[in-house]
Amino acid sequence: MSDNAPVILGSIGAVYGIKGWVKIISFTDQDEGIFEYRPWLTGRNGQWQETEVAQWRWHNKGLIAKFAQIDDRDAAQQLVGKDIAVAAEKLPQLPDDEFYWRDLVGLNVVNTENYDMGKVSQMLPTVSNDVLVVTANSNDAFGKRERLIPFIQSQYIVNVDRDNKRITVDWPADF
Repeated sequence: MSDNAPVILGSIGAVYGIKGWVKIISFTDQDEGIFEYRPWLTGRNGQWQETEVAQWRWHNKGLIAKFAQIDDRDAAQQLVGKDIAVAAEKLPQLPDDEFYWRDLVGLNVVNTENYDMGKVSQMLPTVSNDVLVVTANSNDAFGKRERLIPFIQSQYIVNVDRDNKRITVDWPADF
């Protein structure tokens, strides 16, 4: 993923009502946090268009929003299913020991014995901690296709070196 590629923060769900409101599906830690980022880019398959949120509010246990220039159900229907993103530079700068998932995907993973375990293909959220999904190399000596490694910095993650695209883990190669 390019460092300049827009970062997807959510998506647009179903139309709500007849005045152009839509349901918002947020991927941010706190759902309403998606509205702290501006301007929104909406689109599909890398085709982005800047979209201005005119209003938003909670409705039942979800979020709804109305966009500027969208005043009826038919116009709102055209947005359904589109991703919501922001330019990468709009994300807050993190401390050195914190990472956006997008910064970890694609990094090589080696253990403390310097065994090449593969590349991070994705991150999984769990109740207790995030998990690195590492796609093993095709010639993995232990016949692994994938490894799931808890992203716990005080225990299993020894070092994340973004400059060299490498994560060092304290994790057995045969597990």
